[in-house]
Amino acid sequence: MDNVNNNTLIIGLLTLLIGLVIGLALGGSGFGGGMMNMMGLGGMMRGGSMEMEEAMHGMTENLEGLSGDEFDRAFIAEMIVHHEGAVDMARAALESAKHDEIKQMAEDIISAQTREIEQMKNWQRDWYGE
Repeated sequence: MDNVNNNTLIIGLLTLLIGLVIGLALGGSGFGGGMMNMMGLGGMMRGGSMEMEEAMHGMTENLEGLSGDEFDRAFIAEMIVHHEGAVDMARAALESAKHDEIKQMAEDIISAQTREIEQMKNWQRDWYGE
């Protein structure tokens, strides 16, 4: 079971990193801008790309130099906040979006990321007594 949890964590981290690379490569517009919005960073882009880059750096700065349990604990904490932001944005999309495709995506985000938040909170409790 630990391998499944570790694989899920690794897949989540890789997905996040791929999204970051695509978003930065596209300069925060088009698909990359959508990815940044899905990642909870859309509001940060309003202040310009420099502010977005600073926010992105801040997200990963807390992980620098960490490994093992220290890394896992910090990663989980950061990802819970990140996912909660995505769920909040998706709820706004359900209320305000025009296109059914966006509303469906919002429902999918709420479902998947709520499940992932619960999984990460369970890990926090089981592994770190939080």
